[in-house]
Amino acid sequence: MKKILLVEDDKGIVNSLSLLLKKEGYEVEAAYDGVEALNKFKLFNPDLVLLDIMLPEKDGWEVCKEIRKISNVPIIMLTAKDEEVDKVLGLKIGADDYITKPFSAKELLARIEAVLRRYQSDLLKSQKIVAPPFEMDLVKRTVKVKGKEVNLSYREFEILKLLISSPGRVWTRDMIIKHIWGENFWGEPRAVDVYIRWLREKVEDDPSHPKYIVTVRNLGYKFQEASENK
Repeated sequence: MKKILLVEDDKGIVNSLSLLLKKEGYEVEAAYDGVEALNKFKLFNPDLVLLDIMLPEKDGWEVCKEIRKISNVPIIMLTAKDEEVDKVLGLKIGADDYITKPFSAKELLARIEAVLRRYQSDLLKSQKIVAPPFEMDLVKRTVKVKGKEVNLSYREFEILKLLISSPGRVWTRDMIIKHIWGENFWGEPRAVDVYIRWLREKVEDDPSHPKYIVTVRNLGYKFQEASENK
């Protein structure tokens, strides 16, 4: 039975979502503020976190950042806001997805299932990808560049894995979205550009003149091997 930590200060929402999730076979633990959420995260050891943004004590942004320091467990942000700045910030600090209130039970369950499926499929793989100067461990979800470990978010890791698995292959934004976010992606295609920029800032010597994660004009992106940079 998968365990979900539900972090929401509205008791009415907690009650209704808890009933829904339990009916679908999930074990649910609730937290009503940010401090309680972090304490229960360590004790409950959830498989997924549903995290509201507007919380007492510590807000959802801070809770998300604290969780990401110790775990890669999937986090879906719950927000009453529909502003792009909120979505971009949530993704940047490590959230795996977001859903805007009000949402339907069907939509929430679909998001949960999709995020868990992607996360579990990664855990089942036991291989490494080596493409000098990069080394990726798909089980430990670690990345080393020139022997030095680099801390990537879930989607940064997935995008790098996609590109590095097929050196020289050009991936369009739509192709990347389909592989990383899935068919039910509701955001803007330029979200890919944002993640590519963040990724370059972490793995390239000069992000403004990338050598490995290369833009193919009017098409998309590709991973260029070190041998091509000589």
